[in-house]
Amino acid sequence: MADTEPKPNVTPAKAEEPVVKSEDPAAAVDLPTKTEAPVEAPAKPEAAAEKSATTEASEAPAKSEGVETPANAEDSAKGKEPAKEVEAAAAELYAAQQAQGHSEIWGVTLQDPAHHVPSQIIFQKYLNANDGDLAKAKDQLTKTLAWRAETNPLETTKATWSKDKFDALGYVTTYRSDDGSSKEGNPESKEVFTWNVYGNVKDMDVTFGDRNEFLDWRVGLMELAMQELDLASATRPITADWDPYKIYQVHDYKSVSFLRQNAKVKAAVSETVKIFGQNYPELLKQKFFVNVPAIMGWLYAVVKIFVAERTAKKFHPMGNGANMSAEFADSKVPGLGKMLPKEYGGQGEALAVQGRQTLLE
Repeated sequence: MADTEPKPNVTPAKAEEPVVKSEDPAAAVDLPTKTEAPVEAPAKPEAAAEKSATTEASEAPAKSEGVETPANAEDSAKGKEPAKEVEAAAAELYAAQQAQGHSEIWGVTLQDPAHHVPSQIIFQKYLNANDGDLAKAKDQLTKTLAWRAETNPLETTKATWSKDKFDALGYVTTYRSDDGSSKEGNPESKEVFTWNVYGNVKDMDVTFGDRNEFLDWRVGLMELAMQELDLASATRPITADWDPYKIYQVHDYKSVSFLRQNAKVKAAVSETVKIFGQNYPELLKQKFFVNVPAIMGWLYAVVKIFVAERTAKKFHPMGNGANMSAEFADSKVPGLGKMLPKEYGGQGEALAVQGRQTLLE
């Protein structure tokens, strides 16, 4: 693989460190072995998979999504405003960042959150990811800062990757309202998707043989999505009920077998989960598993190790990817469903045409 600029080496999390509950189990289940023929799912696999997901998720520890402070629910019931607590916590996280030294997260140069909305949003997401526990949020934040200082993941979006290994495996798409209501700078007028198309893996050993290279490529795809999310331009703080700075994820398993697991795939998957759980909290909007067989119920037993109950509820298993567009009828971006690629039930161009990939050669 040739790089246009020096490419960082994403360092896997140390084994002895506790696993952070991830919103993007970037592939604890992502990458089984490819099979020659497409998987034929039963007529209604969604019900079986969703039942399994619900059963497993109910056993996972509860975790808040978009909660401003531990007392947020109680304060809301009493009509209180927890803003002062949030401001104080954000100020402490900013002080921790200043002490650590590195100042960039997700393309944002962190500043005093009292005067910089993008920084306030990032600090808020780390608080939300830890149920408002300031000590835990500070620990996670400083680890992310250290990781980004060491690896410089922004450079992964400029690196050039091997076409033989990564072509057509990952895409980013951004959709804006088709009725003229889209306004520049309004985060609610667009939706960002990442697409992981595992049926397009040509050779598991080739794609996953160099684990660090795969991890760098996968981080690069996420950083492309973060560019589209454009947190640096945010002008309105998030709240418990309003956070448009999240990403849809689609994992497509067409032509993938769930019967065998490649050891190299498992290793790459495990490290991806750790990296994403630690360094990209509170960024998942909804996750769609499409073109999967009903027997994928085992998948959720794996997922529950890495995600909390409220996150697991964001997962949508579907036997037929063409049904996915119907899930966006109530989107705040009018016409979103029909803008999706035809292979996912929309009227848009094929994913390979409308999607953005990392640089390939």
